Amino acid sequence: MSAIDDLPPLREVIRQHALSARKSLGQNFLLDLNLTARIARAAAPLEESTIVEIGPGPGGLTRALLALGARRVIAIEHDERAIPALQDISARYPGRLEIVHGDAMSFDPRPLLAGERAKIVANLPYNIATQLLINWLTIEPWPPWYDMMVLMFQREVGERIVAREDDDAYGRLGVLANWRCETKILFDISPSAFVPPPKVTSSVVRLVPRAEPLPCDRKLLEQVAAAAFGQRRKMLRQSLKSLQADPARLAQAAGVDATRRAETIPISGFVAMARELADIRSEA
Repeated sequence: MSAIDDLPPLREVIRQHALSARKSLGQNFLLDLNLTARIARAAAPLEESTIVEIGPGPGGLTRALLALGARRVIAIEHDERAIPALQDISARYPGRLEIVHGDAMSFDPRPLLAGERAKIVANLPYNIATQLLINWLTIEPWPPWYDMMVLMFQREVGERIVAREDDDAYGRLGVLANWRCETKILFDISPSAFVPPPKVTSSVVRLVPRAEPLPCDRKLLEQVAAAAFGQRRKMLRQSLKSLQADPARLAQAAGVDATRRAETIPISGFVAMARELADIRSEA
């Protein structure tokens, strides 16, 4: 008996289904059911919730979500070897687990949601984690189809997600994530909790979409952040030249001097520069 249900321990599930983790798929299986339950609880309240889970693997987090009351879990799994293990979970929780054999990078869950809001909860495959997050942060229109994300990343990526001005990890990802969401690192997980153990500590990050982010064109905001952080050691007067607009005018719109560097500019400043860039281009 496991800590959360009467299904076999995850090590037995992995052995039974020959689910050795594949590096090519970015797989690191989290086998501690107490930890998977802690991740699931971070997405509370689970009752009446629909959860979209990416890369469930042998199903440790899937089981925790269902055992703790999630009404429905949509699990997207690319590795066909894991499907039988997930089907065993589906049989234990009839009508509550929907298994999708597909690629999360291209899968759109909205047709399965029928207009219902969902939560994304996942131990993301490390090799696609950042790109998946960017895909979810750039959904249009906003607010998106989800009302919360609880996701596991490498600690370094988690720090970039929650970073704000003057933080060492502040960059393009932090601008985008904190413009559109409220972000927080909830807790860390040691490499020893995984099979195989990764070389780095992992962090569980919660992102809650802002109903009304500061208004600006998202693509222009991304362009400004890319230009500014693309040469992060240089002053704005140099790094913003690639935008084909007067860097001094952009900096003035943000209320800062053009001798400042990108890492010192708050998100509101990047938004102001994106709005000014829109005005400049409309004048052209």
